[in-house]
Amino acid sequence: MTTIRTPAKIIPRAFPGIKPEEVQEIIINSRITTYPPETIICRENEIEYVFYMVLEGDFEVTKVINNSEVRLLKSLTAGDFFGEMALIHNAPRAATVKTKTNVIMLELDKDGFNRVLKRSPSVAMAMVDEISNRLRQNDQMAIEDLRMRASELADAYQKLAEQDLVRREFLSNIAHELRTPLMVASGYLQAIKKGMVSEEQFNATIDTVLRNVDQITTLANDLLFLQEIELVLPEFQPVDIIEVVNEVINKYEEKAQARQVIVKVKGDRNVPKVRGDAQSLERAIIALVDNAIKFSAPNGEVEIRFTEQGDRVRTSVEDHGIGIAPEIRPRIFDRFFHLDKSGNELYSGLGIGLSITRQVIQQHQGTLDVESEAGKGSKFSISLLKWQ
Repeated sequence: MTTIRTPAKIIPRAFPGIKPEEVQEIIINSRITTYPPETIICRENEIEYVFYMVLEGDFEVTKVINNSEVRLLKSLTAGDFFGEMALIHNAPRAATVKTKTNVIMLELDKDGFNRVLKRSPSVAMAMVDEISNRLRQNDQMAIEDLRMRASELADAYQKLAEQDLVRREFLSNIAHELRTPLMVASGYLQAIKKGMVSEEQFNATIDTVLRNVDQITTLANDLLFLQEIELVLPEFQPVDIIEVVNEVINKYEEKAQARQVIVKVKGDRNVPKVRGDAQSLERAIIALVDNAIKFSAPNGEVEIRFTEQGDRVRTSVEDHGIGIAPEIRPRIFDRFFHLDKSGNELYSGLGIGLSITRQVIQQHQGTLDVESEAGKGSKFSISLLKWQ
């Protein structure tokens, strides 16, 4: 049931202790106004000279925090009042008040209030008492707001410190990943130059140099791709995702054999083409296959499956290796996160592969999901729009 307050009942709440004849004096100098829902009665930081008493209806009071967040401070209903500071001080409104329903207001402006004071000085004392109470409440709200901001600043500082540490570790990893193949390639080239490599060893030595140069090139390309992917939007074409996956499997056949891991495509291979850029999708899938091989146990198996789902094609890469611990799962797509050790096994790489995959799939308006259990393996699935 809608609550209704008469002016004779609400005015003594706003001006405690005033006499009945003074209540009538305020009513005479006020006006009754109606407003529809979603009307802004007063706006934060604007200066006006009206005191509002709510006879009927509901309001919400909001304030902008940190220049962007709109925070609900409280709700008002029949019997409440606001804006008393406007009668005695040329200060901007501290908050925005908006109607939620049809409302009826008793409004007393500054000129009307001055006329009341000439006839009823005790109203001034009642107003001073009420404003003092409001100021105390506002002080408490300000203190609480400062506490929240201090906590937010502390959290932000902690995150910045953590990011700085991760970046430094990332740069250290880059230096290590570059130094090792550079030293190997340089060492073999020096040996060739000095005539220390026999004719029988020459081809194997050149293969070693090329393999390490390829490693450096791949690393540099990944870093550049990660920086450029947000700047360059490819023109999407129909892409045979099965063909892309087969290309990746061929490229990683040697690495899989070295770790004694079998990579298999299972299930349906008759799925439609997807909307995308073949080169960037290949990079995304490379990261998934590379990780699946890297984190599989010897004699393990990596399974790749395709599924048609409505207007999308889903590609999943599943391994049965070390899995992902729950505490690091939220960080696996971070650009600077790298798992360098699990148990007694060390893992090379920078850890930027999953970051690349996520950005590519987002750019394609697709989804990237992960299912994993520590010690049992991981399954990464990408879902892409069909080519229409």
